[in-house]
Amino acid sequence: MDNIINLQKKIVPELSELLVLRYQILRQVSHEAPIGRRALAIRLGLSERVLRAQVDFLKNCGLLNFSPLGMFVTDEGEEILKELAEYVRKLQGISSLEKLLTAKLQMKKVVIIPGNCDEDDVVKREIGRAAATILNNLLSDGQKRIIAVSGGTTMAALAMNISGNAPQAIVVPARGGLGDNVEDQANTIAAVLGRKFGAKYKQLYVPDGVSEDVLNSILAEDTTVKSVVEIIRQADVLVHGMGRADEMAKRRDLDENVLQQLELDGAVGEAIGQYCSLEGEVVYVTNNAGLMVNDLFKIKTVIGVGGGRSKSAAILAVIRATRQDILVTDEAAANDIVQILAAENS
Repeated sequence: MDNIINLQKKIVPELSELLVLRYQILRQVSHEAPIGRRALAIRLGLSERVLRAQVDFLKNCGLLNFSPLGMFVTDEGEEILKELAEYVRKLQGISSLEKLLTAKLQMKKVVIIPGNCDEDDVVKREIGRAAATILNNLLSDGQKRIIAVSGGTTMAALAMNISGNAPQAIVVPARGGLGDNVEDQANTIAAVLGRKFGAKYKQLYVPDGVSEDVLNSILAEDTTVKSVVEIIRQADVLVHGMGRADEMAKRRDLDENVLQQLELDGAVGEAIGQYCSLEGEVVYVTNNAGLMVNDLFKIKTVIGVGGGRSKSAAILAVIRATRQDILVTDEAAANDIVQILAAENS
């Protein structure tokens, strides 16, 4: 396939551009259906005239359809979209970028989604979809596993895209609650995954970042919480988000003195309450009843998800500071990580 793609790029480069454009249209409609032409043109940064020609072509091919509410992708279109994904990745050189990062970061696998989720929310949803596919494949052998999940918008996208059947699994939140958005809470995501898998799930009703004294008191007095924590710390698989240290510190409403110290210590990345410097040093840890950074070394498979150029340094910091097996990210973050690594080696 690589030889065919190289020939196509040299002889008919305009064909490659057209294929990617039609793929992007199908992908956008798939995530936002039903959507009108004007809204779709704005999302993709195209003129309505250019877009009209492409959607008419896709409709005539039986890949798109129209309703009074807007466009949607047909069943055949969804199948084509799945088949096109790998081809487009190779066409855009993303497969090569995945191999490069897998080697440089010494990971088992890196999956990269085309685009930049800082600029396009559909890319974030695609990251979630790719992570869901990986998790489905891990559970396809029917073995009993404990799955720990963190919160966040990308993890919520993963939960939306889970379609497997794993009644033998137990799904648990990796840590306690954080923030006011219930849909993005680890407890909510664990519940959604558990229901979709037809599996058992547990809830951890302890806020993230409580004081050590309060945490010890809860664990000593509440046997239910203690039993859930024991299950969490036996997790076989962890799927978690990665965030910027400054943004996550503000979400946790950390004290101003702590914020200043994080900046002084060079904290750029955060995952499951651990704040990391670009060099891979854990410089601050929030109290929680769930997983801590040392627990990751006992987990069989750790999957980190996160994207956007703004998070590239954060992702690299978390990878260096913790144990990660699989990374699911986007093209913008991946390219920026490569540049950071090149600058460090120059």
